[in-house]
Formats: sequence, structure tokens, C-alpha cells
Amino acid sequence: MSAASRSACGGVLSGDLGWALGVVFRSYVTAANVALADLPGGPRGYQVLAAATRGEPGSQLELAQHLGIDRTVMTYLLDDLEGAGLIERRPDPADRRARRIAATGPGRGLLGVLDRRLQAAEQQVLAGLESEDDRRVFRALLRQVATHASTLDPAPPACDIAQQVSPSGT
Repeated sequence: MSAASRSACGGVLSGDLGWALGVVFRSYVTAANVALADLPGGPRGYQVLAAATRGEPGSQLELAQHLGIDRTVMTYLLDDLEGAGLIERRPDPADRRARRIAATGPGRGLLGVLDRRLQAAEQQVLAGLESEDDRRVFRALLRQVATHASTLDPAPPACDIAQQVSPSGT
């Protein structure tokens, strides 16, 4: 689609919330995938690494539930991140059947690099806002709407969402 076609379509649909959310979402997904392309699992891998670094939910099952990732998919994702030396699974002292997920030194170091890449991707997506204050306000309002929407309709597993938004359905 040409720039003129996109502009004309935006004019016709500019008041449509679904159109606007879709355009911003697709732009963000594209930029995030580029920023995280060399990380096992891409954006999902980033979420796992960030949670493991920040100590949020510790067990493999809690982490899968927190991120909305099917536990089988989570196992493969953790295998890939562990194989890359970015995370490790440790026995949970409170439950010997459970494993806690922790970032390794190299994983924590890479997270800093990935955070900077993602910030640059976000800046690219939000470049249409005129000032840093506008971007801060937009993020705050979006977080408020997302928090409210989440209480009304908790998110289905991430795999279900990905199938809905993927152009190829895969």
C-alpha cells in the first residue's frame, strides 16, 4: 500500500479506535521483532528474560500463567533461553517439584542491550507524538485503559492472540 493510500485510509478511518489500535499495534510488533530478532523467542523471550531478571513470578508455571504463555510453549522457550546461557532453572526451595527461573550474568547483561533497542523501537513507533511529555501522557493513558480492559476481559493465552492477529494465521 502506498503512502498516499495509507494517508487516505487514515483520513476515512481516523476516528475509528480499532483502526488506530491496529496500526499502532502492527507498527510496534514489527519494530519489536526487529529489535529482538537475535534473541531466542523474540518478544516472548524478552518477556521471560525481563521477568527472570526482575524476579517476577519465580516458578516456571507461575511465569507461564503471568505471561499468558501455554506451559508447553514455555518449556520450549525456556529450553532455548537456557541453551543460549541467558537463564537457568533452579530447584524451588519451597517445592522440590517446581523450578524457579533466574537470569544468568550474560542474560542480565543482554537485557540491558535489549531494553535500549526496545526503547528505540518505541520511540520510532511514537515519533508521531510531538514531545516527550506527549509520549509520557500517551503511555500513562494507554496503561490506564489496558488495566481497565484487563479487568473486564482477562487476556487469553498469548498463542490465541497471536493466531488472531497473524496475517497468515500461524
